[in-house]
Amino acid sequence: MKRFKYADERISERDIMIAIPSIVIGVGILSMPKQLASVTKGADGWIPLLLGGLFAVFISWAIAKFASGFQGQTFLTYASKIVTKPVAIVLSLMFAILSIFVTAYQIRKISNISQQYLFDRTPIEVIALPFLLVVVYAVSGSRAGLFRINMMFMPIILSIALIIVVFNVGWLNAGNLMPVLQTPITGYTQVIANTGAISYLGFGILWFYLSLVDKPKKAPKAAALGMCIPVGLYMMIFIMCIGVFGNAVTSNLLYPTIELAKVVEIPGGFFERFESVFFVIWIMAIFITATMAMDIGIFALNAIFKNTEKLKIIFILTPIIYFVGMFPRDVMEVDLIGSIMSWLMLILNITVLILLTVVAKIRGVKRNE
Repeated sequence: MKRFKYADERISERDIMIAIPSIVIGVGILSMPKQLASVTKGADGWIPLLLGGLFAVFISWAIAKFASGFQGQTFLTYASKIVTKPVAIVLSLMFAILSIFVTAYQIRKISNISQQYLFDRTPIEVIALPFLLVVVYAVSGSRAGLFRINMMFMPIILSIALIIVVFNVGWLNAGNLMPVLQTPITGYTQVIANTGAISYLGFGILWFYLSLVDKPKKAPKAAALGMCIPVGLYMMIFIMCIGVFGNAVTSNLLYPTIELAKVVEIPGGFFERFESVFFVIWIMAIFITATMAMDIGIFALNAIFKNTEKLKIIFILTPIIYFVGMFPRDVMEVDLIGSIMSWLMLILNITVLILLTVVAKIRGVKRNE
């Protein structure tokens, strides 16, 4: 069977707007309400969610604004002009390594969740393997095809999330949202440190995918609008979890969002177990996140090793991703690795943005504006 190739690998600013929420919305939203509720009172967790979201929107705009000034140039190309090629290669390798860890983390998390809710007698290793193979199949094809998948899946994912919110309104108890603004400052700082801006990681794809955009000048606005989607969705899901379950119960649920889907009752009894539908749809979201993360790693390595075929890189990375994903022994270790990885990714993106901006100003590197 021959792989289908699109006429070109170019994408529009609309594709970028959809790609941002596609990579951000994944396994994080399933456990995010628990992490927020455990250190805040009432529904106060929406405050750090909003602050972290605004920060993520600004960083997304700033990265897209900078990268769009080098139209048609890959990250390695314009970074080499600014900070020399050896430094650019190191930065690209760092993005590739962290992308591999993100892919492994997503695969391990979906395997843990699938084992808990669907395949309780199936080993984690067996669950993870077919999911990884599907991801590998997706990244083996056209890169533009991934953005077509985003355009197809994202409306379905957002629709199922909105259905959960709408059909849980009847169960919402306004008293569970109280007290208001009673969380101490240490609680807010702890939330921001653990789940604030980290919940919205994904803007790093802009360093690489902006080189494929036809009209890069429109990309900064599109990237910022795209990041607003997960910000609004996260806040709605969190407030609904607190309103339905209360702060104490939410903080003791492993995956509050899935439990929220269990509460949904479709009029007429059309669906008896709506959470099964939600889980199937949400696998799409996690699949997209894992696929784009792996593709970024391949993109970065392909730019460094230009004479190496894409498929060879994929075949080398696949067992590495599988081994990294299976390395943690339990859920606690998986979450710890995810937190460390998220912080490293956040620090890397901000460092690269500041470094390239400052050095470009000092050296007078011209942009295509």
